[in-house]
Amino acid sequence: MMDISALLTTGSARAIGEAIASGKLTSVDVTQWYLDRIKRHNNGANGLNCVRSVSSLALEEAKQADAELTAGRVRGPLHGVPYLVKDNVFTTDGSFASAGAAALAEFVPPYEATLITHLREAGAVLLGKTNLTEFADFVADIMPSEFSGAGGVVRNPLGRQYGRGQGSSVGSASAVAAGFCAFAIGSETQNSIQAPAVHTSVVGFKPTVGQVSRHGLIPLVPSQDSPGPLARTVDDALMIFQAIAGPDMNDTATLADFSGDARKVEDLHGLRIGVPRRFIADNLATHEHQTMFNDLLNTLSRAGAVIVDHCDLPAAEELNAVRSCVFRSEFHESLNVLLARLQPCGMTSMRDIIEWNNAHPEAIPYGQSLLEAAVETPGVCSAQYLHDRRHDVALSLYNGILAALEQGSADILLSPMTVAAKCTGKAGVPVVAIPAGADTEGVPFGVTVYGAPGDDLAVLYAAQAIERVIGQRVLPNAWLAE
Repeated sequence: MMDISALLTTGSARAIGEAIASGKLTSVDVTQWYLDRIKRHNNGANGLNCVRSVSSLALEEAKQADAELTAGRVRGPLHGVPYLVKDNVFTTDGSFASAGAAALAEFVPPYEATLITHLREAGAVLLGKTNLTEFADFVADIMPSEFSGAGGVVRNPLGRQYGRGQGSSVGSASAVAAGFCAFAIGSETQNSIQAPAVHTSVVGFKPTVGQVSRHGLIPLVPSQDSPGPLARTVDDALMIFQAIAGPDMNDTATLADFSGDARKVEDLHGLRIGVPRRFIADNLATHEHQTMFNDLLNTLSRAGAVIVDHCDLPAAEELNAVRSCVFRSEFHESLNVLLARLQPCGMTSMRDIIEWNNAHPEAIPYGQSLLEAAVETPGVCSAQYLHDRRHDVALSLYNGILAALEQGSADILLSPMTVAAKCTGKAGVPVVAIPAGADTEGVPFGVTVYGAPGDDLAVLYAAQAIERVIGQRVLPNAWLAE
């Protein structure tokens, strides 16, 4: 007999989709189950507060999905499967899109994001929106990742705090781990999918920049922004990526030629895994995590992988030290373009946001130092910006990831936790975060798998093989078991 609670709280999106497609469950039943669970565990003094709003159309979409299945129309493996999406993504279900900012708390988008259209076409059911770190963690340099002016504090179902620098897709990661949805959509500029995934013990995938359209997302750094899934397995991440990826004339970055090697890896035998140590793995905070990582490498080696250790980035030291105006410049100009065009909540520029915050200091208890720095930064046509962007790419990609892959004849690179996030973000490459247990203090541990731009499928296939050997999720607190 099927354990429905276990399937919906810890099972894969693929398994949930198969149960719906086979008639063992209906999409309506699954959707209502998740809505009820969100109602029980999201709000209140002990609630996770990872879901900002639920869609008024969720049950209607689920009924439509069931009707299509009854009529013999199967859209694919996500047909009828409920999901949540980060609150910087536009939807047309009547819900707000605030990017976590109190100044935009009641902004209703006039159109839906391309990735939402793709998921709707795949038959997935939109449950609602997840809270995120305000403006993707670019408001104040002391603000913890758990906080936003619009959404408040997001709690980690593993009982730990989302501290400073743990990525902005915290609501999406928390919701997946807590069993509030089958999968969720987040977005990453440098750290915002992989860090919440690692710290919440779920899988996260940030595609190559341009593989998934950003049309209908509130931007941070367009040269680095990339939406992607948070899920319970790498297989789910691959399945969701295939549903949301593709060219979009509304985001010309998606028109690039992504023709990476997509050779499927059935197991680890012969897979060459490069390990960047200098200023990457060497940056791990604790000796215990160093030991755990080395033990995982030994396990992968025994399973047949060829561990290329060291497989260092030639520019690792320079990249570790580099400071750039790219974030500030692109955030200021890209947000200004969106605000001037849509004028959400009467905001027409970043200066309007800053002035609104000054008039409502309770909304910014950590200040707004990063916003204030961004508004004063040189523009994207300035010599400083052009130099910094070229320098970022040279260090992270050409003298970084690509050079390490070539020099080590490696298929992919592997790092512990999120120590490679600065490099992978600036390089715009695909990254998969895989949970791998916890340390003696209960801190979730994980690894990130990454490779060359456009090699998304190759990286995902390699991550699947790695997950089968060392993947280990830490499950949420017992009170979430009901």
